[in-house]
Amino acid sequence: YCVEFRTESLSQHCALETRPHARWMRYLREGHTVCVACQPPAMGPATRRCSGDGHGAHGDKILHWEAIGNSQCQGTWKKIRQLDHCSCPLVHSFIFT
Repeated sequence: YCVEFRTESLSQHCALETRPHARWMRYLREGHTVCVACQPPAMGPATRRCSGDGHGAHGDKILHWEAIGNSQCQGTWKKIRQLDHCSCPLVHSFIFT
C-alpha cells in the first residue's frame, strides 16, 4: 500500500545535500504532496504495516520523518490518505524503511 502526505516542514540540510545518491533530498519542498510505498521488508510481520505510516492519524496530526542517509534532513508531514493500490508518480515517491 502507499500513503500520501503533505510536507509541512523540512530542515535546511535537505537542500544542502550534494552526494549523487542523495540529491533527491534537494527537491523536497514544504506544501508538496509525496507518496510513500510500504513494501516488505519494512512491513512488520504481525501487523503487515510500516512503522510511521500514520495509521490512525487524520489530517490535523503532525507526523515526523527523517531521510535515510542524512539524519539532518528531517521534517514533518500530515497524512492525506492511504492507497491500497499504489499509483505513485515517479517524482516525489519514496519507500518506508
